[in-house]
Amino acid sequence: MQNMDYDFDKEVSTSLAELHTMSMRLVSSGSYNVRASEMAHLQDRTPKTVTCVVHFLDDSCETFEIDKRAKAQNLLDKVFEHLELVEKDYFGLQYLDLPPGDDALRWLDPLKTIKKQCRVGPPFEFFFRVKFYVSDPSKLAEEYTRYHFFLQVKRDILSEKLVCPPSQAALLASFSVQSELGDYNPDEHKDGYLADFLFIPSQTDDFEKMVCEKHKQHRGQTPADAEYNFLDKAKRLDMYGIDLHNARVRDQSNIEIQLGVTSAGLVVFQNNVKINTFSWAKIVKISFKRKQFFIQLRREAVSVENDSIENLIGFNMISYRSCKNLWKSCVEHHTFFRLHHPNPPSKKIFSIGSKFRYSGRTEYQTLEEGKRRAKIDRTFSRSPSKRYARRTVGGVSRDAILEEKRYIEGYRNLTKSQTFTSNSTNSTHNFNRYDGVNSHTRATLPHDYKSRASWNDGTRSEKSDDDGGFLSHNTSRDTYPAPAPTKVVNFNSSEENTRSDQYYDIPAYEEYISNGNGYADGHGLVTIRMTPDDLGRFGFNVKGGADQGMPIIVSRVAPGTPADIAIPRLNEGDQVLFINGRDVSQHTHEQVVMFIKASRETHSGELVLVVRPNVYVGEDQSEEPDFTYIPETHQIASSSSSANTLESSLMLLQESLESGAALAQFEQLYRKKPNMTMNAARNESNIPKNRYRDISPYDKTRVVLKTGTSGDYINANYVNMEIPGSGIVNRYIAAQGPLPNTCTDFWQMVWEQHSSLVVMLTTKVERGRVKCHQYWPELYETEDFGALQITCVKEEETPSFAFREFNLTHVETSEERHIRHMQYIAWPDHGVPDDPSDFLEFVMKVRQNRSGMVEPTIVHCSAGIGRTGVLITMETAMCRVEARQPVYPLIVVKEMRDQRAMLIQTASQYKFVCEAILRVYNEGLVKPSEDYHR
Repeated sequence: MQNMDYDFDKEVSTSLAELHTMSMRLVSSGSYNVRASEMAHLQDRTPKTVTCVVHFLDDSCETFEIDKRAKAQNLLDKVFEHLELVEKDYFGLQYLDLPPGDDALRWLDPLKTIKKQCRVGPPFEFFFRVKFYVSDPSKLAEEYTRYHFFLQVKRDILSEKLVCPPSQAALLASFSVQSELGDYNPDEHKDGYLADFLFIPSQTDDFEKMVCEKHKQHRGQTPADAEYNFLDKAKRLDMYGIDLHNARVRDQSNIEIQLGVTSAGLVVFQNNVKINTFSWAKIVKISFKRKQFFIQLRREAVSVENDSIENLIGFNMISYRSCKNLWKSCVEHHTFFRLHHPNPPSKKIFSIGSKFRYSGRTEYQTLEEGKRRAKIDRTFSRSPSKRYARRTVGGVSRDAILEEKRYIEGYRNLTKSQTFTSNSTNSTHNFNRYDGVNSHTRATLPHDYKSRASWNDGTRSEKSDDDGGFLSHNTSRDTYPAPAPTKVVNFNSSEENTRSDQYYDIPAYEEYISNGNGYADGHGLVTIRMTPDDLGRFGFNVKGGADQGMPIIVSRVAPGTPADIAIPRLNEGDQVLFINGRDVSQHTHEQVVMFIKASRETHSGELVLVVRPNVYVGEDQSEEPDFTYIPETHQIASSSSSANTLESSLMLLQESLESGAALAQFEQLYRKKPNMTMNAARNESNIPKNRYRDISPYDKTRVVLKTGTSGDYINANYVNMEIPGSGIVNRYIAAQGPLPNTCTDFWQMVWEQHSSLVVMLTTKVERGRVKCHQYWPELYETEDFGALQITCVKEEETPSFAFREFNLTHVETSEERHIRHMQYIAWPDHGVPDDPSDFLEFVMKVRQNRSGMVEPTIVHCSAGIGRTGVLITMETAMCRVEARQPVYPLIVVKEMRDQRAMLIQTASQYKFVCEAILRVYNEGLVKPSEDYHR
């Protein structure tokens, strides 16, 4: 035990000695890291922000300080805040990338830091530009946003990014002059007053004279009007809104081309001429590998005359970076314009290829937010255009040459140098809120300023076709023809107490539908009352008229005017139906303007308008083709696998509905086939037989009565729908709902056409309005209609439809026939059914009852065009599915309208039937028949 104790004490003593030795060594030694200390000191001195210089579309610039570790979205937010821009999703920032070249401009990715993307700087230079070009300026709710688009397109023309024919360039330039200088004033705008403006490269005196002549035609347009018209014309140019990329055809020819990315798809150009288009609906996939870019098309989107043709198309790009840049542009444009919201990022840990996806908001989200957001009634000053001096006493100065060169090539040369010299520090960027007229124009406005918009491109007469309540009391420049005399139908003296003006007593069917474009169901007619201001102005313009083949549409409402402050307010896009109780649907534009002006001379001076809200009218009919947007798939030859064609056609229909393209195409389709006359309906003796004055049958396809009691006329057309590949032709007679004075004619038509089935798609009264007269007797009762006697022998009714059976007897010959009558009663008073189930069940029962029938089925609603067209389209689509034929509803509507005008009246009805077709196919309610081989 003693040894153990000793040993223990010895060990403790040894440990204490070693610890003392180690502590002495630490005290007597040391180290100092010089390099680490210097680096830490330098890091403390390094700024934590980066300087970003942003050049704006008005050639001003602004400097922003951004945290160097922050995402680029932080800079974008500061830019939008600086501009006070609300509709910001159309815009972005570009920067100059290395190496310089034709494809050196890149869009700033908001999800990455600035330092990670930009290799030129600091300070980093960016250029505020339009990234997504809106397809129609009317989609932009803010005048301020349209102003920035206006500046962008002007820059595109000047830099030759947007190729523009001389005549169109002159027209656009004239709108630009109107925006900046206001109305043409011969006392102020002498010869050569446009010499200081630069609109296009290589501008000539002759070009300036063209601009001057067109400028004279825009009298009365405010800056906002002129800029809207500028964009409205520019959107029609082939290269408008196209993101161009240089490429070569991927074959032995190696032809140089350009690929353009647009809201609609990919466009191929060669020497600035469009040679091909691939819409997003036809593209299945886009991909790239190194310098090769590929698009994969649907099989049916490729001509199948030669089966060897591949549906994968490739292009050679200049470099890998340019190829990826094109691919990213396609991803962004497709997402922004075609999807309701961006697809979420992939959650795969390991994935091949780029993970890039568009992260901003889509156009759909932007427009939806705009509907919910209160409109900002802002005013701002517009920056004047840069001037350049071309002529001096001693010739052309060097400064003038530099100024012109800088203006023309400033944007274009960005891709050819690493630096950009800007003269924008001298330009103004002042959006002070004081009024809506630019500062230059405001000083030259006369006291009796007439806001009178021309709205044409100079091809028409100098007289305006857009006018209205902006005209002042003392205007005398225009003379107006007297109103057209009212057509009067003569009656016997015994009928003196009845109204003699039968033509104008007949309402227009347009007045009974909720909305002319079919979108906002539930909006009825609105009465608006207003009195003129001290200058005798109501504050709105109108365009259209019977002489122009267009309805009367409110085209402009000035802020703070009687039209603007009226309750309810008059809005741009409203259709004017009545002025002080007068129906203006059949009056010319000049007459309508006269009616508006005349109201100021009454005792009260009050103007009373009855309008249909929010009716959108597209381009002038004189400028748009009779028929556009027919799907190219109707030209596709039948392939050996027609079932795949059917399936693909419905897949395309689904995509076009989701993107909105289906409704846009429907609205472009003519309502009445060109060159089809309707003279019989306008005959004086036939006018009382029309339920609505604007719904008439074509002369060529109208049903002609052989033994009518008062002539051969009835408002009905033959509509024959052929089902390809089956030998089936479904025969219909589309007719209006009978009036009290046309019931006899209706039954005479049933008898002469040997029809045994009548389909009724309306109730007798909807929302207090008579939609159809009861043209049949009650159950077990008999009623005489001329030489025909009708007895109701059976009647059954469900919540959705009614079924009746009649005995139809010819009194003179005692011949008797059996008639089946089917009535759908579940259609809502406004719009379309929320669920198509009941309607589809009704259509299936109609098909069962007309099985094997060769005589025409008579189909009617109230006007014989809306719901009537829906039923015919639905049954035609079902037959096409059974016959394994592709279903293109727009082509079906075109075939119907070639036989009766306006079949399927509204976009909401068209959308309803398209969705019902998809449901029928997807749920297998109608299946491809085995009788038709694949």
